[in-house]
Amino acid sequence: MAEDHHTHVQEFFAARAADWDRRFPDDGPAYAAAVAELGLADGDAALDAGCGTGRALAPLRTAVGPRGTVIGVDLTPEMIAEATSAGRDQYAALLRADVARLPLRSASLDVVFGAGLVSHLAQPEADLRELARVVRPGGRLALFHPIGRAALAARQGRRITDDDLRAEPRLRPLLASAGWRLLSYADEDERYLAVAVREG
Repeated sequence: MAEDHHTHVQEFFAARAADWDRRFPDDGPAYAAAVAELGLADGDAALDAGCGTGRALAPLRTAVGPRGTVIGVDLTPEMIAEATSAGRDQYAALLRADVARLPLRSASLDVVFGAGLVSHLAQPEADLRELARVVRPGGRLALFHPIGRAALAARQGRRITDDDLRAEPRLRPLLASAGWRLLSYADEDERYLAVAVREG
């Protein structure tokens, strides 16, 4: 089942990779503002999980400085290729990898940034637990989207529902079951940002 899900996700994003940045040309400032809220320090290590074309990589690099580490992982080769052709590989090491099985040491990161990530996870609890594995205790997870749930649903021609994993009543216990504690939650027209801390 997870394999079928991965194939579907790859096919969905592969077909859209070449046009992705052109479809959403004004999202850059929202990414930068979200990264700025995470309190990253010079020398920190950050992962952009499901990095797509890498729009968070430049602000993450700015936040951690030249001594820091930035890694972008994505399941879809076409997205990694687009990030590279856009020159975003200068900000980060780019890896084709599944967030369910990250090729990273345990407790090696300070922050995981995930834009539009939760709704594409094959096994949300297990996958969020894998993200927790690679983050040190006290490190953070940022789940981001440049527009809120209602605005996104309207864009996609569907209705917002309470069973959406990004809804706070669903997200908070999901994160807790995976080793995270939700610190802040914003679901506004102009952005969605949930920030959690790695427990223990």
